[in-house]
Amino acid sequence: MRLSEGVEWAVHGCTVLAALPEERALGPADLAAFFEVPRAYLAKQLQALSKAGILNASRGPSGGYRLARAPDKVTLRDIVLAIEGPGPSFRCQEIRRRGPTGQPRRCYPKPCGIARAMWAAERVYLAELGKVTLARLIAEAAYEVSPEQQAAMSRWLKRVA
Repeated sequence: MRLSEGVEWAVHGCTVLAALPEERALGPADLAAFFEVPRAYLAKQLQALSKAGILNASRGPSGGYRLARAPDKVTLRDIVLAIEGPGPSFRCQEIRRRGPTGQPRRCYPKPCGIARAMWAAERVYLAELGKVTLARLIAEAAYEVSPEQQAAMSRWLKRVA
């Protein structure tokens, strides 16, 4: 399974937004600059997260985005579904009904084993993503990110937020 780069950007963006003081927001231009990614594409991801209720958006000079829920209430599953959409990743085209041996729909009373296996795997995958919260990722980062990087991020947030 291949996810769009927007998923990575969205997850990282949410972790940065989680570090903001409660009354602050961050604009798409600032987040894009932080990660050196295209602003317009990141803005689409932020809009999708806002539409899904993961982020709140505000307008005006101090406007921007912030988390709509506590970090322990936002999972990777929430973010993936917001960015990639709620439909299944595997979309069965029923090609077994095509070609010289294809038969009418009535001859295929249930989805093929390939589709069933792919959908079962996706259910497991999404269930696992549902176990990982932003709070967990942030807690892990506290041990994995160097003190220098943490200090640099703190200084940057104070400057822009």
